[in-house]
Amino acid sequence: MEQRFVMKCGGSTLAALPDDFFGELRELQQSGVKPVIVHGGGPAISETLTKLGIETEFVNGLRKTNDDVLDVVEMVLAGRINKEIVRKIGTNGAQALGLSGVDGGLIQARPVANASEIGFVGDVTDVESGIIEGIMGMGYIPVIAPIGIDASGQRYNINADTAAGAVASHLGVERMIVVTDVPGILKTVNGEKQVLPSVTVEEIEEMIASGEIYGGMIPKVRAAIQCIQGRVREVVIVSGQEAGVLTRAVREGGVGTRIVQSKQRQV
Repeated sequence: MEQRFVMKCGGSTLAALPDDFFGELRELQQSGVKPVIVHGGGPAISETLTKLGIETEFVNGLRKTNDDVLDVVEMVLAGRINKEIVRKIGTNGAQALGLSGVDGGLIQARPVANASEIGFVGDVTDVESGIIEGIMGMGYIPVIAPIGIDASGQRYNINADTAAGAVASHLGVERMIVVTDVPGILKTVNGEKQVLPSVTVEEIEEMIASGEIYGGMIPKVRAAIQCIQGRVREVVIVSGQEAGVLTRAVREGGVGTRIVQSKQRQV
């Protein structure tokens, strides 16, 4: 059976990844595994906005997005970061094709519930998975920038974790891998932070409520929950700096934090 997975990675995280990581990606592709990459680029967007003198702020971890900010978001994500990733993959021997959610109406979106407060930030309503299937069928790794579009042509800034979860759900892949700069979901045990090898959706909700999961990790686990509610079997949060992490996450396990569907607690 064909093996596929969706990988989400921040733009700054990808830029810092060693060539060995991309070598793993090449080997996986050559062995018949079909990866799909959805990327972010928050720090690069903030840096560019600062250079242009455009103010930026966040509401509950999501960037407040007006027309000026949206232009920069699209320029940085679809123009700069997307092509940097495609080049990096290509120079390490794999084949990639970059696009944004606007291309072919790939990622269809609508305004988030608090749009009046946060601007042109979107929730995903549909993914044209046939476009992704076609790119994979030609032997390329799809590299997707998370910009959404609606029927009127309005663009939306989509949180990359949310976009990756939606792509994974619509593709029906077995596994989504979130590559970050942390080794997984951390829990304080006896005064020390330890990586949780496995966690259920119920436990995630409890950790968010208690404040153990906070900040930028919340959208990651929220996207994982949305994804698991579809046809995805598990989501793995890993550090891209660990040797062999991609191959281990795809084939062997035992790395990072596996997020799995809730199971009924035993009394």
